[in-house]
Amino acid sequence: MKPILKLYRGYANDQELIVMGHVFKPTTKEDYDFQKKKFKNAKSVIRMFRIKTQSNASIYLEHNGVKIHTKSLDDGYFKFCIPLTRDLDYGWNEYKVSLFHDEKEITAKGSYIRPHEGNWGFISDIDDTFLVSHTRNAFKKLYILLFRNVNDRKIFEDVVPHYQALSAAGRKNKNEQNAFFYVSSSEWNLYRFITQFTALHNLPKAVLLLKDIKTSLTDFFLTGRGDHNHKFEKIKHLLEFYPHLKYVLLGDDSQHDPYLYETICKIFPVTVKAVYIRQTGSQKKQKTIDAMKNMESMGVDTCYFKQSSEAIAHSQRVGIISESDVEIDL
Repeated sequence: MKPILKLYRGYANDQELIVMGHVFKPTTKEDYDFQKKKFKNAKSVIRMFRIKTQSNASIYLEHNGVKIHTKSLDDGYFKFCIPLTRDLDYGWNEYKVSLFHDEKEITAKGSYIRPHEGNWGFISDIDDTFLVSHTRNAFKKLYILLFRNVNDRKIFEDVVPHYQALSAAGRKNKNEQNAFFYVSSSEWNLYRFITQFTALHNLPKAVLLLKDIKTSLTDFFLTGRGDHNHKFEKIKHLLEFYPHLKYVLLGDDSQHDPYLYETICKIFPVTVKAVYIRQTGSQKKQKTIDAMKNMESMGVDTCYFKQSSEAIAHSQRVGIISESDVEIDL
């Protein structure tokens, strides 16, 4: 048996390339099958949270004719932050990572984005922002995760045309898309599920920045919960990595997005242009209303909405997208 090498989508600017992944210990268990139903799906999901990582594995990145060496961290995670000596191509590009096991090379290919020159960057939460997850009800959230496969999971109405319009905002060339990032408190264990779900629903291809991987059944029952500081750090990093972009932040009121985004707006008073928060309950929350008003007082356009059609109309009204960007009738 040989170790398993998993790569994630990376990203680059004019000066630096960042790519990352995990190394897992050899296993005879089959990979997660997104088509399985009910108890078979539950068994596969639980297996994803019992995977064993491999620390201190030697990893090699091949890029621009150079082979760069690093080692995985204690949780099997590895990350290459590489200074660039020449320009990379715009758009999505391929990278290759390898490791050696019993004198045999194991290779995997991933992709990274260098965003086309433009004005906009979009950072979105996942659970209950576009993927219906019932985060406010822990038991219902776990039930759906266990017993609903990727084809059965639901997406909020009109999210797709909104996100597609944002992805195309300000672009004359429809083959060039704005930078999109999905930043979530979901763990790396769910990476393949999320990429499959977003592809299935034609959401913009995006870089995912998730929470540290979990490796026990106990961790599974706490998935997506706990400290959300990692989201703040990752969003802060993105705004610093692409400082020339104007950002739109999208989240929901089920946990901490409104207050996290409020803090980001205070630190980046020029950069953040709009904040969208989905209402997940029957009533709007006063603390979220207060946070949105405070962001508006700092010159940020805000929209606290129940239906994505409201968010689309707001994006048109404030000039982020045009009517021609949206492929539905409101």
